[in-house]
Amino acid sequence: MVVGDVTTGTELLVIGGGPGGYVAAIRGAQLGLDTTLVDRDAYGGTCLNHGCIPSKALISASDVAHDARQAESMGVFADPAVDMAGMTEWKDGVVTRLTRGVESLCESAGVNLIEGTAEFVDDGTVRVAHGGEGQGSESLSFEHAIVATGSRPMAVPGFEFDGEHILSSKDALALESVPEKLLVVGAGYIGMELSTVFAKLGAEVTVVEMLDDVLPGYEDDVAAVVRDRAEDLGIDFNFGEAADDWDETDEGIRVQTVDEDDSVTEYNAEKCLVAVGREPVTDTLALENIDLQTDENGVIPTDDQCRTAFESVFAVGDVAGEPMLAHKAMAEGEVAARAAAGEPAAFDHQAIPAAVFTDPEIATVGMTEEEAEAAGFEPVIGQMPIRANGRALTVNEKEGFVRVVADADEEFLLGAQIVGPEASELIAELGLGIEMGARLEDIAGTIHTHPTLSEAVHEAAAAARGEAVHTR
Repeated sequence: MVVGDVTTGTELLVIGGGPGGYVAAIRGAQLGLDTTLVDRDAYGGTCLNHGCIPSKALISASDVAHDARQAESMGVFADPAVDMAGMTEWKDGVVTRLTRGVESLCESAGVNLIEGTAEFVDDGTVRVAHGGEGQGSESLSFEHAIVATGSRPMAVPGFEFDGEHILSSKDALALESVPEKLLVVGAGYIGMELSTVFAKLGAEVTVVEMLDDVLPGYEDDVAAVVRDRAEDLGIDFNFGEAADDWDETDEGIRVQTVDEDDSVTEYNAEKCLVAVGREPVTDTLALENIDLQTDENGVIPTDDQCRTAFESVFAVGDVAGEPMLAHKAMAEGEVAARAAAGEPAAFDHQAIPAAVFTDPEIATVGMTEEEAEAAGFEPVIGQMPIRANGRALTVNEKEGFVRVVADADEEFLLGAQIVGPEASELIAELGLGIEMGARLEDIAGTIHTHPTLSEAVHEAAAAARGEAVHTR
């Protein structure tokens, strides 16, 4: 660490070590730029440390316990005990291995790593404040800067996170015991994933949501499969209610909600998880010093090269807006690094997949039927129910479907929606198809391994052409 305030220079400065930032830094160094990465927390960002990876680790672990308890129909009888502290320790081991891997990859690529918080002084300089008493600060001049500071959980007014009673998703992922009663505010993808985890681990889970269904933004029939499965797990949903106030009780907390008629409902719980969305982290950057404006949602506007209003400053990942997805951030990081190195590069939003790791999983890419119509296409739809797929039945899965959306005239693939087992893996084939300009006949004419879940993709494409064999 540098004590005092000295100035050094770098060609490419990356602020934030999450998926967008570390990918941009590694690619920039590989392209020959003297690259410096500044991160104030832990390499890998929210995704590796407090989001994607730890949540999927707990999802997998809770699935093991739940599936064992529910396997009687397969002739397996078990009642596994859950050691939440041990599960959390295992999850933390996975996280540590990956974050150390990111740091090692950066160092191997020749990236200069600095721990601290960076803020702009002007459009060619930042000051980095190092954590810890007496650690001081240093200034860095740069030719190009990439802002990749990510996002954080949004709080509900009056429900500020305290880590004890009112939990963020980060807090929930660090619990070492399963709450007897958990109240979840918000039925978006984070709320639904974590509600499912804790229900499978034995918690009594209640979800309150302002809107009229789970997973806003997804088609009704997609959300319905996940909602029905969650209700089968014992999760209780209360729609049209907003969290209004809370207080402590001897058993935990009491939360009040209000609906559009101002009717008040009270819920008692041990803990309350607030999962109402995420907001970009830009308030640490002193953007006012370079007169860089954010929009009403705190997002930094960018062009197709991820460049901001300043030629020398880029923004990638969550700070650049929706969708707030790690793989989108990585792709933008690549584009920004290449643009900074003077290479031709542009970001294409056409085929960004999204996945929700609920039970069952959801995965989408491209357009829905409604979006295709709005874009001027005459869409044709092909759908394969999961219950008709042999491999799905052998893993005791019956609910869900694979749906493809194509242009009726040319049969170009436009989009896909999958809800079912391993949806997050199956969507890759369809994303590749959209990216390559594939037609329905390309997918329907590709021999898929039997018996596999991917046969449902093949059959959906065939169904869209009126050539389905295994469905009516």
